[in-house]
Amino acid sequence: MKRTLIVVDMQNDFINGSLGTKEAEAIVENVKNKIAQYRDAGDEIIFTRDTHQENYLETNEGRHLPVEHCIEGTEGWKIAEGLEVPGAVYINKPSFGYVDWKDYQLEEVEIIGLCTDICVVSNALIIKALYPEIQVSVDASCCAGVTPESHEAALLTMKMCQVAIV
Repeated sequence: MKRTLIVVDMQNDFINGSLGTKEAEAIVENVKNKIAQYRDAGDEIIFTRDTHQENYLETNEGRHLPVEHCIEGTEGWKIAEGLEVPGAVYINKPSFGYVDWKDYQLEEVEIIGLCTDICVVSNALIIKALYPEIQVSVDASCCAGVTPESHEAALLTMKMCQVAIV
């Protein structure tokens, strides 16, 4: 069975940039270790990148979250140093959840990254809806939310929707 690790938005702006948190900084080493496990096993690794343009503040998201972040091509948009893997797939997504997961042959998925309560939960639920019979899991030790409370709430939401929390 093909295993896929989806690394959601482990970008500089979410770790130590404009929307960074100490909780996000604290998971980086766990994320590195998880990526190494999948890489060493020869499993598929997919990175998503939150990707915005210069007009971000004029968008619907920008009006609700008026903090410029992940502007394509900037340092904040880049995947954190030491996480990228040669041969991995990189997806630029303009919003919380990537809507074209159906284009991938997903069989077993583990999701890690940022932010648990926005992009991780969005992608987990989209994948679960598109592939209701596959195993979808989230490693809580490799995720961080906007706040510790919203991180826990998102984990509970995913658990209730049959996403395994490990």
